[in-house]
Amino acid sequence: MMRCMVIDDELLVRELLEDNIRQIPFLQWVKSCKNALEAMEALQTTPVDLLFLDIQMPRVNGLQFLQALADPPLVILVTAYEQYALEGFNLRVVDYLLKPFAFDRFLKACNRADELFRLRQNDKAPAELQDFFVNVEYALVKVIVNDILYIEGVKDYIKIYLSSSARPVLTRMTLKAMEEKLPPPAFIRTHKSYLVSVRKITAIRRDMVCIGQQEIPVSGSYKTNVNRVTL
Repeated sequence: MMRCMVIDDELLVRELLEDNIRQIPFLQWVKSCKNALEAMEALQTTPVDLLFLDIQMPRVNGLQFLQALADPPLVILVTAYEQYALEGFNLRVVDYLLKPFAFDRFLKACNRADELFRLRQNDKAPAELQDFFVNVEYALVKVIVNDILYIEGVKDYIKIYLSSSARPVLTRMTLKAMEEKLPPPAFIRTHKSYLVSVRKITAIRRDMVCIGQQEIPVSGSYKTNVNRVTL
């Protein structure tokens, strides 16, 4: 199911799009915003898969907003102005709906988005993570990936906490290097000093995740990672 956000400065258009989205089984409406600045803020805490984006909006128009996104979701432009079509497709939007549009035309655009979304999901399917060895006091120690609870970075060292051991494995390596070895969605960064196994999370609170009785901090810049876990 695709999580959808509507961005349009016209209330009636927002309400129409919300109603249309609710009628399509593979779509889920999660939020509507009346301008690009409001949407930019919302995306910090509400990740989505598909945007229904107006072009002519005050202060920052839809195309400027789209160009400002580092990793944009799928986008369907919804506008009354045909002259922006070429520029929109140069930004690789899924479709371009001209107001007013019929429901069947809306559905056709959404079906196209669904096809692209499924392709993206297949491309993102993670490869099976391999167990690996780390240097520990002049010896190579094998780390079983499924045994990892979380990893703490301490300057140029990391501590690997395991479910099978009361003591962490200490090795000279940066947390960034380990993060590249253990990519999402299996492991997520919750803090500049912590990398956590998603499967081992037992609870999520406002500023922390829990693995059993162990509380691991979540900093503001990494909250989006944690939000995706709950989707």
